[in-house]
Amino acid sequence: MTTPDFPWETLGLKVGHATDQDGATGCTVILGAHRAFRCGVALLGRASATRELATCDPSHLVDRTDAVLLTGGSAYGLDAAAGVMRWMEERQRGFPVAQGVVPIVPAASLFDLEPLGRFDARPTADMAYSACTNASSRDVAEGSVGAGTGALVGKGAGVTHAMKGGIGVGVAAGSDQLVAAIAAVNAFGDVRDASGRIIAGARTDSVGFVDVAARMQEGVVLSRFPIAREHTTIACVAVSACLTKLQLSQVADAATTALRTRITPSASAFDGDVVFVIGPSTGESAPLPVVEALAIAALERAIERGVRLARGRDGFPGLGDSTPDAGVL
Repeated sequence: MTTPDFPWETLGLKVGHATDQDGATGCTVILGAHRAFRCGVALLGRASATRELATCDPSHLVDRTDAVLLTGGSAYGLDAAAGVMRWMEERQRGFPVAQGVVPIVPAASLFDLEPLGRFDARPTADMAYSACTNASSRDVAEGSVGAGTGALVGKGAGVTHAMKGGIGVGVAAGSDQLVAAIAAVNAFGDVRDASGRIIAGARTDSVGFVDVAARMQEGVVLSRFPIAREHTTIACVAVSACLTKLQLSQVADAATTALRTRITPSASAFDGDVVFVIGPSTGESAPLPVVEALAIAALERAIERGVRLARGRDGFPGLGDSTPDAGVL
């Protein structure tokens, strides 16, 4: 199929950001334009901050998800999900119970409490509510906004050598399938393009990149640089195929390939990387390998755009500094 101009609209989804530029934090919500969806998840890192991940498990009673929240603020930022729940409840969207509904909102958080902004600035429930209200199927900003506001990359050689990360969108279309991904890139490692070249990451003291993965193998990073321990890349991939929660979780597992190829190293002891995969609960299915391949491609592009469109701040350079306008996809 031809890649549509508005992939989120085609997928029946909306994306909304709330941004605290002064505090250098924010959140991003992905919700159905009119209805709930199914959700699977893959957890890579060993330093995660998450909420309601159990509802994405194929064995869980609930077979619906009303929204996915990507947020800054480390574990504090998970409280912002209450704002998404309030927005949903006001519209009677959620798992039906005797006297109302319980909105299902799995969430994942990245660490942006320092060095940018203020340690006490965290995404709030009101911010998440605003993100839902302002969510759009057409104008999805990228770069240093939403959950990517306080993101940095290349922190494996110490925070002072890092660059600005951000949030990006990637799209991949097959003959009859569409996949869109959104990623908040706040990585311990370096970010690479499709050729394998480092485009953003830990900088040397002069010109060029440290290459964290290579230097770690040599022990240079451990001996020369104090390793920062606050990272995490979080992402949500949306597919057009109607899949079961088990199949969506399998696609999520496959999509993690994008993190391993585009972020080196990834899924470290200091990362809390999480990939959600969402899809409709009705419609036509598709061969799993096809959907997996498209999910990997879309997420790879989202990761790259997340750094390419991120503007620098507070002494941390960003590739978006040379880009006149932030991306919208």
